[in-house]
Amino acid sequence: MPPYAGPPIASRSGDAASPLRLLAYLVLAITLIVLDDQAGWLARLRDQANVLVQPAWNLAGLPGRLGNQVRDNAASHGQLVAENRQLRNNLLIANARLTRLQTAALDNAQLRELLNVAERSGLDVQLAPILDIDLDPVKQRLVLAAGSREGVHVGQAVIDAGGLMGQVISVTASTSTVLLLTDPDHAVPVTVARNGVRLIVYGRGDTLELRDIPLSAGVEVGDEIVTSGLGGRFPVGFPVGSIAALRPDDTHAFLVGELKPAAALDRGRDVLLLRPGSPIRIPPPTPVATAAGRQSTDADGQRPSPTEAAAAPVAPSHARREPTGVRP
Repeated sequence: MPPYAGPPIASRSGDAASPLRLLAYLVLAITLIVLDDQAGWLARLRDQANVLVQPAWNLAGLPGRLGNQVRDNAASHGQLVAENRQLRNNLLIANARLTRLQTAALDNAQLRELLNVAERSGLDVQLAPILDIDLDPVKQRLVLAAGSREGVHVGQAVIDAGGLMGQVISVTASTSTVLLLTDPDHAVPVTVARNGVRLIVYGRGDTLELRDIPLSAGVEVGDEIVTSGLGGRFPVGFPVGSIAALRPDDTHAFLVGELKPAAALDRGRDVLLLRPGSPIRIPPPTPVATAAGRQSTDADGQRPSPTEAAAAPVAPSHARREPTGVRP
């Protein structure tokens, strides 16, 4: 058969069956659409199929979800670590600021107390900050950040809000050294505020001591001790301390008193320097009763002044030589 005669007969019959299959599929599709629209069974079938394949979908998406969770956890942990570090730093800074504010408040309170004392007593004083302390255990000395350029001079009395602290013993251009009352080389002439008995206070390194107290002096525990003004080194009437304990000496002829300092010798950051010729208004001591129980009066019926009252009692012979403040 020549090649142009066309395809075999069988091939032509297959081509005729193709439109019939297409028509059958189209009729089936239209029938399913109508049935699904009327009864909705095909939608239910799809829902049931989705339920059946849901575990497979979850299993397929599990690696992705695990990866996302790990990344989120790592990011959250890093963020928490950074926030924790920042909060710790902020807490340290806040604590440092709080400590500084507390220190400033204490310094402010101390300065107010010093200035109030100076104002109430009518003192001409100079405020000087403490620069350093002497670390020698047998010496009780301070170094002040004020020297000759600020008018500080040797022998100037040093006080705080409580009472007498000591005196200046050396001066440079910018600093000065203060010998505290508790230094073993220091001695101060004092008087008992209650009865005017004159005594001497000596430094003992960490405390103060009254020596050679006559048994007949009538000194008692709790008596206030003030400067007598003898020797001209310290003004009269400044508190030195109070008697904490009394005991007999080795000879049992005199008493030895342990004195609690009135000034805060081991604390504080500032002191007051008394300027020479400063006006001083010291409140009068408690009136002294006589042996008959009556208060002493002068010829005009008036009480004697505090200076006259302090000078009235006669000290024993062993206490008449009053020191000027520093032992030779």
